[in-house]
Parts: sequence; structure tokens; C-alpha cells
Amino acid sequence: MKHIFKIAAILVAISVIWIALLESSTVPRSYTWLLPIYLVVALGCYGLFMVGYGLMFFPTCPQEAVLLQQDIVEAKDFLAKKGVDVGSE
Repeated sequence: MKHIFKIAAILVAISVIWIALLESSTVPRSYTWLLPIYLVVALGCYGLFMVGYGLMFFPTCPQEAVLLQQDIVEAKDFLAKKGVDVGSE
């Protein structure tokens, strides 16, 4: 629930900044209306960057890989006993 309040507070802050820029004459009005589009594009770029960063530095867990292979063998044996064709491997 705290995360929802944090997101709502950020959205309110962005809205207040945007409305303040609309009302002031520091930024031309034609550019101010494009700010939400720039924000969405920037958030999309940030999201793609974070996914790429996470993939580049994905942690390898050799112990978990061994456990996963054991689980796969156990599942194949279980399904073979039930009469399910699990392939030749």
C-alpha cells in the first residue's frame, strides 16, 4: 500500500510542476503541452535501460542450476511412471 501512495505522490508532484509551467511564461506554451509525452518517452527509455541492465548483470547461481536439473529429472521420472511421453532426452 505504501508503494501506491509513493506513486500517487510522484504523479501529483509531476502534475503540479506541469500546471505551474503552463501558467508561467518561462516555457513557451507550445512546448509545455508536449511535456507529458516527453515524460512517457523518458520513462519508457528508463524502463528499457533497467531491463537491459538487469539482463547484463543477471546473477548466475550454479547451486540453483544443479537443483533445477535434479527437479527436471524427478519430474520426467514421475511423468514417465504416469505414462506421459516426456521425450527421448
